[in-house]
Amino acid sequence: MSKRIRILYSIPNFDTAGSGKVISDLVKGLDKTKFSPEILIKHKRGAFFKEIEKLGVPIHIFPYETHYRPIWSFPFRLLKVVRFFKSQRWDIIHSWHWSSDFSEALAAKLAGIKFVYTKKAMGWGNKAWKWKSLLSTKVIAINESMMTEFFNPMPRINAVFMPLGLDTEIYKPIDKNEDILRAYNILSTDFVVISVVNMVPVKGIEILIEAVVKTQLKHIKLLLVGDDRSDYVRQLKAKYGNLLHIIFTGKQSNVKDYLSIADVFVIPTKNEGKKEGMPMAPVEAMSMGIPVLGSRVAGITDILKNFEDQIFESENVDELSKLLLHFEKLDANARKQIGLRMRDNVIKHYSFSQFIRSREQFYESL
Repeated sequence: MSKRIRILYSIPNFDTAGSGKVISDLVKGLDKTKFSPEILIKHKRGAFFKEIEKLGVPIHIFPYETHYRPIWSFPFRLLKVVRFFKSQRWDIIHSWHWSSDFSEALAAKLAGIKFVYTKKAMGWGNKAWKWKSLLSTKVIAINESMMTEFFNPMPRINAVFMPLGLDTEIYKPIDKNEDILRAYNILSTDFVVISVVNMVPVKGIEILIEAVVKTQLKHIKLLLVGDDRSDYVRQLKAKYGNLLHIIFTGKQSNVKDYLSIADVFVIPTKNEGKKEGMPMAPVEAMSMGIPVLGSRVAGITDILKNFEDQIFESENVDELSKLLLHFEKLDANARKQIGLRMRDNVIKHYSFSQFIRSREQFYESL
């Protein structure tokens, strides 16, 4: 039997599922006869950490990054990380850190360990990203815009496009959850629009609300699923809180149950800031057979590239409102057929087996 490839997945913490869920899926899905996965974090805190412990793989706790300043002591602090990496003798370090900090990549290079990172968002506003990329053995881009905007113009960066994936047997069409319908007094005649979203300004929640209001449909219900404890959401509630058909549900753990009642899912991200890497909530909705509408920004255009007529210009309230009216006029069976085509697209391009297989081949190629 050949030696298994030892892969270290580094991430600052497991405060939220997000990338932690992707790491969990990778650890569970990898062929353990070929790969030996381990995890590196900075602390044990975080709501998702208990799920990670259940994986039964080695978990290391170590401050694997170091600040650049003061510059005179940076080499000494970096040396501690280099020595730690060398002592463990990993074959590959795969970083899931959102930051542009390149100290981890530099330490891995000095330790003689192959280093890769997954570029998760569209931020590219400082030179550190370029240094991190140049120090990496390879970079994984999860949408095509990253390749054209960031990596293709810099041939010295070895980047490859590989989207994320999900288990389409977990995210599949299910019956509408009756408890949620009752909880929000949703009738069978209502047209239900849902967005599962990180409630920050760049996500364009006010655009979606304005579009829903503009439809003037009396039987429309908009459910906004996500953590609503922020000044931004408080401002939205102050402006739209008196509208009974606009519902802030707060953060929910049973997202699939909420998706089950949707007639349409909308992701209205603005074309600014970090935009999107590869948003998984709309992919989950698509996998469940729910039609998805999305704004024309990087990441969203990737997942909707075969559904051009369901993309609206970012921040265009009129265009989104017309799309909502169009889907409201469709009968239930027509919406179902669109949703099933979207599910087929997910199975073809974002299946869990394809996600795991592509990573295994990637690691072996290093």
